[in-house]
Amino acid sequence: MISRGLAFPHFKWLVLLASIATAFPIVWPPSGMEHQGGVCSLVMLSIFLAATISSIAGFAFSAIAGASLLHLINDPVAAVKVMIVSSIAIQSYSVVAIWRTIDWQRLAPFLLGGALTIPAGIYLVLNAAAGAYWNGMGAFLVLYALIMLFRGGPATYRGSVIVDVVTGALGGITGGAAGFPGAFVTIWCGMRGWDKNRQRAVYQPFILIMQLLTLLALEVSGAGQSYDISLMEYAPAALLGAYCGLFIFKRLNDRHFNIAIYVLLIISGLALVAK
Repeated sequence: MISRGLAFPHFKWLVLLASIATAFPIVWPPSGMEHQGGVCSLVMLSIFLAATISSIAGFAFSAIAGASLLHLINDPVAAVKVMIVSSIAIQSYSVVAIWRTIDWQRLAPFLLGGALTIPAGIYLVLNAAAGAYWNGMGAFLVLYALIMLFRGGPATYRGSVIVDVVTGALGGITGGAAGFPGAFVTIWCGMRGWDKNRQRAVYQPFILIMQLLTLLALEVSGAGQSYDISLMEYAPAALLGAYCGLFIFKRLNDRHFNIAIYVLLIISGLALVAK
């Protein structure tokens, strides 16, 4: 049964530990947020809510969290660091939860395409032309999702390895340039007519691996920022939200799951336009 892939041992204990750990940064704020207990509480709440909403479909955490975190945390670089650490925690948790359903053979072409184009995405983000790119991609995502919402879903396509590689390549570019590696892969999985478990078993690990490869590429290029270990104090709120999101995901039918995807694509697109 595919649902067994969502059964991860000791979830209840993990949720309890995450709930307790979530309080730590509120009592002992991380470096740079001393004497800001109220702000830190709002940051933790924002991370939890964004993680819950995004984990229902499995992507768009940064788009949702950024709307509040970029206002709550004065330093935009620090805010981005918090989002990246939290996002990787969410994706890691979710991938472990669906581990048994992952088809690595089907996933491989997407990863190949994405890995080849990450440098292009990083070049875009370091270039002044990236703004026009973000606006264009954001407008496309919003338009596509709105059309699909009113149409009731895309037509079904058989696909091919070549199209999978190209779609993964688009994900590598968007991941490196804007931090959204999963948008085009998510769209293509939906167009294949797959059920919610099969879709998520492809784009969820793709997003995680692309995020890790992008961070590595940024470090190698010298464009990356160092990451303070204290940022891990925000991970429990993200993990707790991921648990709640997966809990809701398991109770959605395929139609409601696809609607959730389109709504998150709209949010992601609007976030890119406003970037």
